[in-house]
Amino acid sequence: MPTTTRIEEVRNEITALAQVAPTAKDLMQGICRALHERMLKYNWVGFYMLEAGAQPPVLVLQAFVGAMTPHTRIPLNQGICGAAASSGKTIVVDDVSKDPRYLACSLETKSEIVVPIFVKDQVVGELDIDSHFAAAFGIEDQKLVQHCAEIVGKKMEKSL
Repeated sequence: MPTTTRIEEVRNEITALAQVAPTAKDLMQGICRALHERMLKYNWVGFYMLEAGAQPPVLVLQAFVGAMTPHTRIPLNQGICGAAASSGKTIVVDDVSKDPRYLACSLETKSEIVVPIFVKDQVVGELDIDSHFAAAFGIEDQKLVQHCAEIVGKKMEKSL
């Protein structure tokens, strides 16, 4: 099956999931499962959300699928996750061993994508995916992960 067909199928599954998930938390758990199970190179999938009122600001691990990580709390000035949340921009790292911002979680991780989640134009968290394959995240993957982050942001806005 071509990758674009799989990506379209997964995108449609996640869009449908957003319609039936009762809460943003349920949606995040469903997205983690779907991406981890259906996208073969997505070896760790998780959501980090900004802790309300924390000073300095910190990202806290929420829903995830994959191996346990020592990084359950990440300050905004640390790591690729901190950089994506601080800049409000998607970051794709094809080779984490060449990026000094990378916070090592697993020796198997070779590449990473981090996409911010916005609610009312403010970053509230992010979707982080690690792969055991170098350069695992092409433009179609980036669009899929951004779609997932956008859907979570919209679900969170509706609950305000």
